[in-house]
Amino acid sequence: MSHISRYDPFSMEGVPDLFQGLFRPLRAAGGVEGQAGGIRIDVTEDEGGYTVKAELPGVEKNDIDVKIDGNLVSLAAKIERGSELKEGERVVRRERYSGSVSRAFTLAAEIDDEKASAQYKDGVLTLVLPKKVASARKRIEIG
Repeated sequence: MSHISRYDPFSMEGVPDLFQGLFRPLRAAGGVEGQAGGIRIDVTEDEGGYTVKAELPGVEKNDIDVKIDGNLVSLAAKIERGSELKEGERVVRRERYSGSVSRAFTLAAEIDDEKASAQYKDGVLTLVLPKKVASARKRIEIG
């Protein structure tokens, strides 16, 4: 026996399936949401400041650039993969990213860039970013 169902021309059922993967190439190129070529980070906060851990596997320490401007933190890295082909070999598939990646994010408090420190070990960049001590507010008399 067949099952009879009513057709609804305004139904949104099935619409998400139409767009499955439509934006995937853009996300992969920009490194969004942990796709290839992106910088994945973890940020923790305590009373004194922030700790940022960024995954940068295969990057040389000299190829990493960190900039702090107030509460804006910018990370950039250059990833180079040398040609590892021997005579008679050919590339069948290449998935490892080569090029430059960058990421910028803002934190809730300004950073004391004079006391900030960075360490790079085993493909993880660790930034210790102390918060800037708030200066006392000065009241200005209106004359």
